[in-house]
Amino acid sequence: MTRIDDVARLAGVSTATVSRALRGLPTVSAATRLRVLAAAEQLEYAVSPSASRLAGGRTGTVAVVVPRITRWFFATVVEAAEEFLHGAGYDLLLYNLGGREQVRQRVLRTANLHKRVDGIMLVATPLRPADLTALARLDLPGITISSGSHVPGWPCVRIDDVAAARAATRHLLDLGHRRIAHVSGDPEDELAFTTHLDRRRGYREALRAAGITPDPSLDVESQFSICGGTRATAELLARGEPPTAIFAACDEMAMGAISALRDAGLRVPQDVSVIGVDGHDLAGVLGLSTIAQPAAEQGRLAARLLLDPLGGCGGEPFPGPAQPPRADGDGTPRPVILPTRLVVRESTAPPGAH
Repeated sequence: MTRIDDVARLAGVSTATVSRALRGLPTVSAATRLRVLAAAEQLEYAVSPSASRLAGGRTGTVAVVVPRITRWFFATVVEAAEEFLHGAGYDLLLYNLGGREQVRQRVLRTANLHKRVDGIMLVATPLRPADLTALARLDLPGITISSGSHVPGWPCVRIDDVAAARAATRHLLDLGHRRIAHVSGDPEDELAFTTHLDRRRGYREALRAAGITPDPSLDVESQFSICGGTRATAELLARGEPPTAIFAACDEMAMGAISALRDAGLRVPQDVSVIGVDGHDLAGVLGLSTIAQPAAEQGRLAARLLLDPLGGCGGEPFPGPAQPPRADGDGTPRPVILPTRLVVRESTAPPGAH
């Protein structure tokens, strides 16, 4: 295998001169650069991308932190971000918290990321004051996706979760439903997510706008998962008279709700309508009505915005808004809020429909 000192010997220069010549630095004369390039070509020497980046003070790597990689939304965002980063010549270093607070603290509050990455992408990762202090010490560019946490100086890409929940609940109200239940996230979750709080707020706002007082007995909490939706719906049914419709805080919970309803001998949508939020890949297969969000686009756009201050975007067109987000008075870019859309399928119908 050809090494840099082999090129140096053939060209009659030092290894440092070879490195500078191959990196195109102006401190090498044209004649010397041509001699080094000829030697490198003759020996079929290829420059190591990682070595070149480190020589320039860059790692060529972006850290992506996710609460649970097994969830559809997180996996979709990460896959899209990785595809964009790879096209721009960057690697992705994944930190999967696995829903554990201890892991989150270890990743965010230690020097774990120092000199390992050029930027940080936080996907739906709640932050505490100590986390913000640790991130400020790292002095790295970053971006948040679908997060209620505000990081000074960092842009944010997300949807309007309150509006998405209002739209889902309004769809059920427009069909004629009045006894509408909500299965939501668990406030005791170790990582203390905030998405479910915004979606519960939208659900309650839509009910009140229709003149309906939210009924606490129709609001059940569980994990953001299929199993969580199953458990929450089973608990809901055990409380007494079933609702005529269920708004689930995510599509996976909606899938669990449908399973629990069928296990209880109830038909969807003839007895109970169900709608979720996400636009999950399996929603169409299951006939699930949903408020679809552009998960992959959030990942691509976040990667593009993160690479802007690093000066490396691979020359690809800007995906999404024509310009990067404008900054507020403190220099923090305004959130980029992507649109959602109602997708009506077989899981929702007027009460008692056949």
